[in-house]
Amino acid sequence: MNKIDLTKITKPSRYVGGEYNTPKIKKDAKVQICFCFPDVYEVGMSNLGMRILYYMLNSLDFVSCERCFAPWEDYAEALHEKDAELCSLESGTPLKNFDMVAFSVQYELCYTNVLYMLELAKIPLRTAERKQGDPIVLAGGPCSVNLEPLADFCDFIDIGEGEDVLKRIAECLAVTKGKSRADIVAALDQLEGCYAPSLHPVGFFYETDSEGNRTFVGQSLPDKVVKQQKVADMNACFCPETAQVPNLEIIHDRAVVEIFRGCANGCRFCQAGFIYRPVRERTPEYVAELSKKLLDSTGYDEISLNSLSTSDYSHLRELIDYLTPYAEVNHVNYSLPSLRMDSFLGEYADKKRKSSLTFAVEAGTQRLRNVINKNITEENVLSCLTQAFQMGYSSVKLYFMLGLPTETMDDVKAIAELAYKIHALYNREKCSKKPLKLNVSASVFIPKPFTPFQWEAFDSRESVEEKQRYLKETLRKKGIAFNYHDYDSSVAETLLARGDRRLGNVLERVYKQGGIMDGWCEYFALGRYIDALKCEKIDINEFLGAQDVNKVLPWDYVDIGVNREYFLAEREKAYKAETTPNCYKQCNNCGLLERGMCSGKVVGT
Repeated sequence: MNKIDLTKITKPSRYVGGEYNTPKIKKDAKVQICFCFPDVYEVGMSNLGMRILYYMLNSLDFVSCERCFAPWEDYAEALHEKDAELCSLESGTPLKNFDMVAFSVQYELCYTNVLYMLELAKIPLRTAERKQGDPIVLAGGPCSVNLEPLADFCDFIDIGEGEDVLKRIAECLAVTKGKSRADIVAALDQLEGCYAPSLHPVGFFYETDSEGNRTFVGQSLPDKVVKQQKVADMNACFCPETAQVPNLEIIHDRAVVEIFRGCANGCRFCQAGFIYRPVRERTPEYVAELSKKLLDSTGYDEISLNSLSTSDYSHLRELIDYLTPYAEVNHVNYSLPSLRMDSFLGEYADKKRKSSLTFAVEAGTQRLRNVINKNITEENVLSCLTQAFQMGYSSVKLYFMLGLPTETMDDVKAIAELAYKIHALYNREKCSKKPLKLNVSASVFIPKPFTPFQWEAFDSRESVEEKQRYLKETLRKKGIAFNYHDYDSSVAETLLARGDRRLGNVLERVYKQGGIMDGWCEYFALGRYIDALKCEKIDINEFLGAQDVNKVLPWDYVDIGVNREYFLAEREKAYKAETTPNCYKQCNNCGLLERGMCSGKVVGT
């Protein structure tokens, strides 16, 4: 156990463990796993997936699972000063002493933090450098559908939802305990949904001109198709009835229950909407009982009913009817995040506190909303907000994206025009004495794998900054707040999201040059990535530019169930500004049915 003087450390409660509701650690368990989140405590403790899998592993009598989060720089410096290694929270055991170190990789800008934590733990960074006795290094999470940039650092990758496959991984570790690392990795590679990159090399092909300059022309794929794992029955899968109460305020400091998984809407930019298909709902009775148990066991006074699109839950009215009497008697609130403007149920919004309502409109014109398959209209937007204003709401956040395929300045100007209409609507309704607090936020579109837009180009700096400048100046005239996402970090996110295995060397160079906590603006520097790419003689435009639809993509070995033909058909419809109905209205034959991953039944019937 490290003896770091926590009085000299920022937020020392990040590192002490001992949270209320922490499972008892089984020191004699056959399999010892450390679950690692490559970001700080406040972010990792807010992650529902990590909580579910942590309790699931600890429910197995032969497994003991502990946690570790990426430490802030001052704690890392203290470790270096004492020549100490990174340890788990629960027992202070060095990470290098566990059978397996499992990283939950939620977003691309935490990739360098995986290397950061491995080095602090004194575990060799690369699979090829690890020896007998070193822990097996696993990576999983949403980014697992393309973790090729991290392939050289991971012994194996778990692709898909973890409730079932992590149990099989733990069982495999128990059976192979004491065998060589090579044998253990080979056994894990045989599991459905698991993939050991070192056992499945890829090739890269170049053309050389008369002056000896090389141009990248393509790559081969691993000699294995990996089927993404998905939970079939959300009522039957493991779900903890309690949660650890954190030592300090975290990002989402409330009880959380997942009411369904997946999304029926098919927005063409949204990776989560495709990789988590099909929609799998929990029954309202199950959700209500689980909510009560979570609230009773943690002492929280608020529970979030979570999903990718909560107001689309087909049993929402029943669920609220179950929860309302309990909430009133016990003085607790329930919140509905991820609201859609065409399915907003104002009577279920947070009436007591009248907190800010948040909606993702995404585009300013109907044409562009059709392009991205965001099936809402301006009438939906204004009708929804009329209802909210009449209920007394005076604070609204609207999310948009800039740089979407086919976007023009007319689409951007329409964002400001819509904001002006909302401002006028509020003044016309006059339902609150408070002034309207309207916040418009614009992120930069990133062409993600496993979406109909995976082949599209990333917008140029000049174009995005012109659009940001226009909105900032125009909205300010009406006192409307405008926030926008940093262009540089979006470049890096696109690079890593569409990256291949060549980026392993780039990531290591970035890390060695100080690249940690890249998800935090005060630490991120795009220059490190640009310099590393130059050193590796890789053209960044290979990843930022439009991709040939006939070209092999680095993630083509993963089978998420949705087929390539469907993505291409949706892309063609986008260019015609044609929409596709959601799964609540009809089955659109995306490929899941043929693969036995969906019943084909219309959601909610």
